[in-house]
Amino acid sequence: MKKLFSFLFVAALLIPSMGAVAQQKYGAKPLEFESLKEWKKVHRPAIMDFFLTDVYGHYPQKQVTPRFELLEQSDKALGGKAIRKQVAIHLDGMPTPILLLIYQPAGVKGKVPAFVGMNFKGNHQINIDPEIIISANAPTGKDLGTDAPRGAASSRWPLEEIVGAGYAVATIYRGDVDPDHDDGFKNGIHPLFYRAGQTKPDAEEWGTIGAWAWGLSRVMDYLEQDKSIDHKRVAVIGHSRLGKTALWAGATDERFAIAISNDSGCGGAALSARKVGETVAKINKSFPHWFCDNYNKYNDNEEALLVDQQGLIALIAPRPVYVASATEDTWADPEGEFLSALYASPVYELYGKKGLAVSSMPKPEQPSIEGYVGYHIRTGKHDITLYDWQQYIKFANQHFGR
Repeated sequence: MKKLFSFLFVAALLIPSMGAVAQQKYGAKPLEFESLKEWKKVHRPAIMDFFLTDVYGHYPQKQVTPRFELLEQSDKALGGKAIRKQVAIHLDGMPTPILLLIYQPAGVKGKVPAFVGMNFKGNHQINIDPEIIISANAPTGKDLGTDAPRGAASSRWPLEEIVGAGYAVATIYRGDVDPDHDDGFKNGIHPLFYRAGQTKPDAEEWGTIGAWAWGLSRVMDYLEQDKSIDHKRVAVIGHSRLGKTALWAGATDERFAIAISNDSGCGGAALSARKVGETVAKINKSFPHWFCDNYNKYNDNEEALLVDQQGLIALIAPRPVYVASATEDTWADPEGEFLSALYASPVYELYGKKGLAVSSMPKPEQPSIEGYVGYHIRTGKHDITLYDWQQYIKFANQHFGR
């Protein structure tokens, strides 16, 4: 009895102290802590809970098991340089599957590493390949006919360069998981997880970005059972709103070995407290479905954030992360993106890893990829280009031992 009383007395002293630490404001500053144990036991859980509850939303507790169906495979894709696979990811209750498109190097013995990411308007837009299956959810209309858009986004997916470097590319269309418009969460995957009588996610439950990240994890489910893919060496990548998604997927699913954010801006890599370019209020007004409803508490109130976006990057540690910007992409606040990478770096150092290798923002086309946190700013507009991919391949080579 005395031992129990002693334990409870000590716990009563310790728990309030730890709670106070956990609830401190981390702000838009470097995340510097006393020890790795303190980060893991106190600060990381508090920061993760903040992003789950107040930014991207909690995932549903209900589990939905995907079923995979190989729809098509060719060993002569990209002029014989690649193997093409098309897989249907079936989810009970969804009227249409998530279509997964994979290109991987041909003639390679053993497993290959991969880049995984979503695309904006359909798998058929990433390459002119006429055999790519068009999703029933892909956009249509005056400028988006059945065949006209094939390859329209090929500049963003330089398949021959990526496959030639020894990597597979796995992509899904975002609209197969959740449509990118405010439809009251009546379409997409959200209704699969509603409780009896529920018609929309609660204020602390996932929005569209959370759903997209969940979808990328289902791709990982497939890659884990594909014997030709090295699922231990998979990088999740995304541009713009899909860059926000890639960071959140990397933070919540440790199976992604690297996370890459290209021009992700507000709600992605950029520090919100700077209020440069797109702000929390602006993004919530324009895209009310992206985040959980609780995020609206920070409209014109960024000072109230428990932690800024450097906390999102820190959640990925000790796995490598890459943040990239473009000089003309002022809406995404390139300096704010750089500072997030810099401010997350002390957490990597707690793990004994080198974070960002530079302390001041590098000039355009002078990438910093020596550490576990990579960064570059490229001359040009809001886009993902061949130059960007070349840096990501170099970064992946470095950390995948290639």
